[in-house]
This record gives sequence, structure tokens and C-alpha cells, in this order.
Amino acid sequence: MPSESKSSAREIQNYLGRISGPLLDRIDLHIEVPAVKFRDMSSVQASETSAQIRERVIAARQLQTQRFAAKPKVTCNARMGARELKTACELDEPTRDLLKHAMTEYNLSARAYDRILKVSRTIADLAGSEKITADHISEAIQFRSLDRQLWG
Repeated sequence: MPSESKSSAREIQNYLGRISGPLLDRIDLHIEVPAVKFRDMSSVQASETSAQIRERVIAARQLQTQRFAAKPKVTCNARMGARELKTACELDEPTRDLLKHAMTEYNLSARAYDRILKVSRTIADLAGSEKITADHISEAIQFRSLDRQLWG
């Protein structure tokens, strides 16, 4: 590992040491964002445009508005309470087993569990999926990198 990377990792570890677990639990997404490689920037491969992403976000927000129409205090997935989590985030058995395994493997808190479900529901909405699948749960778990202690 180059010395610059070791230094950066140490700085990050020192900073994370100052953040308490309960505070970290309240952050929905925490991920490492590596530098973009030249080959990726110069690639001619077509990717999703900002306009296309915007349309998916608008469609997902409309789904959430419809889903919570009878709940004036719940305007989006992030605002779901325990009752809404049970109805909007039903999981089939294999998907529930995946989440259970992650909870145990990474020693995640109840708050992290709720956050994973909310983010999974949003990922499913962005994909236009009525149900939350194992892929959605896996992606949401990937967004909990600090919980998984990847900075150690």
C-alpha cells in the first residue's frame, strides 16, 4: 500500500474513532468514493444520463406519494415508522435470511436494520420494482460500509 494511502486510511480511522456508533447509525448512506480512473472517464460506453436518472427519481417519488397517501406525516420512504416498514418492506424468506445474515455478520443495530429496509425500499422504487429483492437488500448493505468496518 503506498504511503499516501496508508496516511489517508489512518486519518480516516482517526476521524471515525470520534464518531459514536449511535451517531453513525443515524446516517443512511456511508460509502467510500474512490477517484475516477482515466479509462472510466474516457470510456465511450453509454451510461445513464442525468435526465434519465431524474425521470427515475420523479417516478420513485410518485410511487412513494401514492404509497403513503393515507399517511400525511409520511411523505417518503425515509419517514417510514415501524408500522409502514412492516407493510411497505415485506421480504420473502430468502431475502429476509440474507438480511438476517448481514445483521449477524456485521453486528448491525436495530436502527441500521431500519435504515437498510428504507434504503432497500428506495432502491426498489428507483428500479420500478414492487417488491424488495435480495439485490436491493445487498445494495443497501453495501451503502453501510462504515458499519462493516472497512476502514480498519
